Amino acid sequence: MCVAVTGRTMTDIRANRNAVEGAELVEMRLDTVDRPDAAGALEGRRGAVIVTCRAAWEGGHFTGSEEERQRILEDALDRGAEYVDVEARAAFAGDLIRSRRGRNVILSSHIYGPPPSDLEAQWAALQASGAEIAKLAVEAHSLTDTLRVMALADGARAETTPGSQGRVLIAMGDAGAASRILATRLGNAWTYAGDNVAPGQIGARRLLDEFRFRHITSDTAVFGVVGNPVMHSLSPVMHNAGFRCLGIDAVYLPLLAADAADFVRFAKGIGMAGVSITAPFKVALMESADELDPLATRVGAINTLDMRDGRWRGYNTDVHGFTAPLLRRLAEQPAGRKLRASLLGAGGAARAVAVALADLDADVTVCARRPEAAHTIAELAGGTVGELPPARGSWDLLVNSTSWDGDAALNSPMAGAALDGRLVYELLYVPAVTRLLADARAAGCTTIGGLEMLVAQAEKQFEIWTGQAPPQGLFQQAAGQP
Repeated sequence: MCVAVTGRTMTDIRANRNAVEGAELVEMRLDTVDRPDAAGALEGRRGAVIVTCRAAWEGGHFTGSEEERQRILEDALDRGAEYVDVEARAAFAGDLIRSRRGRNVILSSHIYGPPPSDLEAQWAALQASGAEIAKLAVEAHSLTDTLRVMALADGARAETTPGSQGRVLIAMGDAGAASRILATRLGNAWTYAGDNVAPGQIGARRLLDEFRFRHITSDTAVFGVVGNPVMHSLSPVMHNAGFRCLGIDAVYLPLLAADAADFVRFAKGIGMAGVSITAPFKVALMESADELDPLATRVGAINTLDMRDGRWRGYNTDVHGFTAPLLRRLAEQPAGRKLRASLLGAGGAARAVAVALADLDADVTVCARRPEAAHTIAELAGGTVGELPPARGSWDLLVNSTSWDGDAALNSPMAGAALDGRLVYELLYVPAVTRLLADARAAGCTTIGGLEMLVAQAEKQFEIWTGQAPPQGLFQQAAGQP
């Protein structure tokens, strides 16, 4: 693992270098320094470093002359830097490689915008340069872009013996997270970590602790969560904690997909073992399953794919995830009339809620801005369609399955409406306390946050994939739930 550090002064960059823990390499980005100086960069160092002075024309910050940049990199090598990184487009790159016989030189190319049609040829040219390390970083706008970058490795492991050429292949951006986490699978000499020094970088501690980067091999099973957006998801921290606790050789990644077909291409290309599905793909990915669990068919949406023996089986664990926390609260409520439930929203999550409420024999009213969609959800629950927001005195249980508009910490689908029922169930889990939950608590309602549902449905997914239930309370603790 290589951690990239920046700073405005040489004092800053040395301090940031010395603060790095657990990495084999530190990349010192001298192009961020006001007056870059190789001697100052290497002063007092305790470990191996890469000295980089990235030109502005390749996405860096250095705007000085090429002669000055060449001098900084050559000085770094003369002073014993393990590597310097020079762009393939730099006029002095060939001279630097020849003068060092390639040793200690990373020849890099950073491609922004759509991947070019001649990407494979550009990669071949980098590999033929004679540099010790060939590095290609490509901006990824989709999982398909990431797959194309990963395919350049041809599934082979890099040879890292002295004198042989190493490689680093990176898909930049959130859609390229898999290329950073699965660096071993690509045969990369290392992966880059950091606090967004480059697009899509993952923090070193997260890479080591959550994703267990050093334990990933070419045989490690790959799971993930697909969505758009998805980088905020707590699913990786839960499932990776489960794999670690039970000693399962697997890793779980966030997968930002452009659309359902984009995910399917990627998943089949790398041979994924299972995936969690979040918005907006819970309905769209149903047709990609070879078979569906009866409950998933009934709901008309899936949030889980189990991929084994060349077949994809779709499940819906949202029903279980929704019901488990609710039953605990209902057990605390006084017995009485049939439960009256108002369901806000008519998307994929609402389908699972409608089926769960029907199984609880609740009297369901669906309240949504799209009447046709509301009627579809109401049919699943054997219920009716009502106004949004629901009328005063019309519900015992209010369930919000909408993402609503804007910041959920400030905005509520029930703004200005009465919160006079017994229970309010918020499916959103970011933020932990939405405006709806805060208002409901102030009104004296019992509340259920979306994190409880997330944990319960994730536990069911883990059991489907592994045949083992995660230890009780593990996912809750990993997700930061008290």
